[in-house]
Amino acid sequence: MKHTAHGYWLEEAGSVEPLPQLSGERSADVVVIGGGYTGMWAAWEVKALEPNARVVLLEGEVCGHGPSGRNGGFCNVMWFSLPNMRRHWGDAAALAVARAARQAVADIGAFCREQEVDAWFRQAGYLQVSTAPAHDGAWDEAVASCLELGEAGAGREDGTPGEAGAPHERDAVWPLTAGEVAERCASPAFRGGAFYPDAATVQPARLALGLRRRLHNAGVEIYEHSPVRRLSDNRSIVGPIDPQKLQHPGPGGVVAYTDGGTVRAGAAVVAIGAAAKARRAPLRDALTVTSSHIVLTEPVPDILEEIGWTGGECITDSRALIDYFRTTPDGRIAFGWGGGEIAMGARLRGRAEFDRRVVNAAAERLRAYFPALAGKRITHAWGGPVDVSPAHIPIVVPLCGSRTFAAAGFTGNGVAPSRMVARTLVSLALDRRDEHSRLAFVDPSPQRVPPEPLHWLGGEAIRRALVAKEEAELANEEPGPISSLLSRIPELVGFHIGR
Repeated sequence: MKHTAHGYWLEEAGSVEPLPQLSGERSADVVVIGGGYTGMWAAWEVKALEPNARVVLLEGEVCGHGPSGRNGGFCNVMWFSLPNMRRHWGDAAALAVARAARQAVADIGAFCREQEVDAWFRQAGYLQVSTAPAHDGAWDEAVASCLELGEAGAGREDGTPGEAGAPHERDAVWPLTAGEVAERCASPAFRGGAFYPDAATVQPARLALGLRRRLHNAGVEIYEHSPVRRLSDNRSIVGPIDPQKLQHPGPGGVVAYTDGGTVRAGAAVVAIGAAAKARRAPLRDALTVTSSHIVLTEPVPDILEEIGWTGGECITDSRALIDYFRTTPDGRIAFGWGGGEIAMGARLRGRAEFDRRVVNAAAERLRAYFPALAGKRITHAWGGPVDVSPAHIPIVVPLCGSRTFAAAGFTGNGVAPSRMVARTLVSLALDRRDEHSRLAFVDPSPQRVPPEPLHWLGGEAIRRALVAKEEAELANEEPGPISSLLSRIPELVGFHIGR
């Protein structure tokens, strides 16, 4: 097994030559800080809306080589988050975000077609399954929300969802019996489920690196290995600024400082993912950083044929700390777990990328789901950081009192929402008062997490309790009273874990 920091996707997509570091002074209409999906989509959207705009993108390593190039490649719509969003924002605002997320999936597919980016985009839907009696019907609230808000039930006069396997134009989700789940993917662990037809899968590194190439061709100035050390405007400061080196831009302007130079811009987009939690970073009090780890099998097309998993659906179980899995065009299974340890103050110390204990546990669960994999090789394993907001929903916040805006909190579901959030960031940065700038995740005062080390101590206690509780449920046993009690704390204090 090849256990690396960057994983199979980037290996398969092929190596790229880093672009030059920033040197000297540059000016721009918009400076984008961070070369993952969100930052790159933001740069793309600026050029789409304002083709003559000067856009500079600054990335600390190589664009697309962080979590955007390592994730599971689930291009999901947020219908499963609709109940949670309704509780936070109300019906109309929640529905607007879910519809924007659906449009983002379509936009990614259109980008791949129009720009001839072979990112393995396949809109085959998302299957949520139950693997324990305690998880049966975990999708009921999402189905009910979609029905109530007119996003399901188009197939029948009585308003119930259409038949399995026959999606209707307006159906965002419908429930499946155990037999109907088995028709899509047969596993002895699957008890029933729900199907969300809008979802897709991608090869995440191919998408990220394809976007990187198109940005370069479109005239975006990209500087790699150029981490931004400080960011300032003429009213306030983000980061440890040396007052002797501070240069004030004009009114409303922003200056980004790297080791090799500066960029002066009219507006800034900050899209640095889990690094936004780091010490003195802009969203350090609004995020939790944990990790997710993936294992990948050798090609097993015969087994996929045997279990009927040939439609390309991406799948998760229904736990809060989910197992997630999908197939590849050459018949591999990628299987991940989203319950890695919490990193205190976002200090990852390599555990987000390398954790053999978690990887071995993931491989064991994969073979429990699909016993026919016994004796088949796990060829690759890798991991990466995941930034989580208290509401389990992406957040966009203004910084510095100027046209500087930051986004984070994708919670492992960032492939499609990153496109949606990027469009919002661009509307805000360009001062466009449109429907994108008014989406409900734009919040100048997001929920806060406790300071360190209380946040890490409490978060790790809750995470371990959730692991113990859900392992007991999977074994069809009663969870212990302490793990059950600790698992309820997030909801009691207004935080949300899960979909």
